[in-house]
Amino acid sequence: MPRKSTRLTFVVLAAGAGVFSMLQSLIAPALPTVQHALHTSQSTATWVMTAYLLSASVFTPILGRVGDLVGKKRTLVAVLVTVAVGCLLAALAPSIGVLIVARVVQGVGGALFPLSFGIIRDEFAPSEVSGSISNLSAVIAAGGGVGMVAAGPIVTALDYRWLFWIPVGIVTVATLIALRYVPESPNRAEGQVNWLGAALLSAWLVALLLPLSQASVWGWGSTRVLGLFAAAVALFALWLYAEARSRTPLIDLRVMRLPAVWTTNTAALLFGAGMYSIWSFLPGFVQTPASAGYGFGASVTAAGLLMLPMLVAMFLSGVLSGRLEPVLGAKTLLTAGAALGALACGILTVWHDERWQVALVAGVFGLGIGLAFASMANLIVGSVPVDQTGAATGMNANIRTIGGSIGAAVTSVLVTGRLQSSGLPYASGYTHAFALLALLCLAAALAALLVPVRRRGGTTGKARASSEATAVEQETVAHG
Repeated sequence: MPRKSTRLTFVVLAAGAGVFSMLQSLIAPALPTVQHALHTSQSTATWVMTAYLLSASVFTPILGRVGDLVGKKRTLVAVLVTVAVGCLLAALAPSIGVLIVARVVQGVGGALFPLSFGIIRDEFAPSEVSGSISNLSAVIAAGGGVGMVAAGPIVTALDYRWLFWIPVGIVTVATLIALRYVPESPNRAEGQVNWLGAALLSAWLVALLLPLSQASVWGWGSTRVLGLFAAAVALFALWLYAEARSRTPLIDLRVMRLPAVWTTNTAALLFGAGMYSIWSFLPGFVQTPASAGYGFGASVTAAGLLMLPMLVAMFLSGVLSGRLEPVLGAKTLLTAGAALGALACGILTVWHDERWQVALVAGVFGLGIGLAFASMANLIVGSVPVDQTGAATGMNANIRTIGGSIGAAVTSVLVTGRLQSSGLPYASGYTHAFALLALLCLAAALAALLVPVRRRGGTTGKARASSEATAVEQETVAHG
């Protein structure tokens, strides 16, 4: 089959991945509206977010591996159709239960990240891969920002259901273009899906993320939370054992042990903790009434506008990183991105009394997100065998999400652990949280320094990736 235009391929990948990223943050500011419209409780409404998180965590690495095995285009189209159906179901949902089910269906779209990176690696010219991955990462990062900025105006001007009607249209068009113009990747992994590994991976991810997301409701010392954490540890150990003994592992642990992979994943875990926490708590901070001693009493729309510098900076720095990566290297960009996140949180810890200070911090953090997202993807893609691209990038996205869940849970404890008589958090809760996030981002920068240096130039990078792939294959044969 002749190769189609890589520009159209990129448009499809960007539309799908961008919409999924937008869906992560688009509904959060509208949760009170959803709660009122569907006549449900606040604790039940939070499952609109939790169900999406759990579903994406399960499907991202599994379908990334399925794409490696059965074909990335075929899997991509199936995922796009599923996301469109999930958004349609959410737009029409007559009850909170149906909306939660719809969010589970939408979570399948998490696989768009690893599938998109794999298609770029397979289909684009070697000289275009790094820049295209950076540009796609910029779209993914900006998608989350678009969600924060656009939610308020959409709900105000239309209705919360349009938060899902709009993605239905975008994803439907992307699916039709994908069917016509995206070629099927020639690179296939050998073997079959390890369903035992998939089941165990799903089980320990749910057992870990569910209590992290619900601990503020259930209580950190509750039997449910402690029991699920214990189950997560046991299931994780069982998963490692099963994957190590499998001839066709879902996630090849030998690939996960590659120096460039485990160091990048460590940085992703730590930076994800800071990034998702800022996304979750900074809008709430600016919406707090000034009577609490801080905050600006901003509306949802005004809070979104204060996040606008982050959106713009994320996109610009993500695109710019594609031009800088051949010169400075992905390791340097990842270190710089995490360091900018630490700087932003450090500034926020000390100065947060004026709106312009929050806007400045949002812009600085946005620069860091754009650099970090692009460099993580490039480091993983450039370091793993070609038939492991989907699984490896899927796990990197998952690890970033796990870090985000941990960071958001700990931040919630700091912010809400002590409340004023009005029920609002004390300013000290936020400042302690921002200081912790600065330390987490700083730790991410230090982890990025451990990433092995990759020599500049595509030939050397290819040779290194080839040698690492050969080493993995030889070890597979030795254990076969």
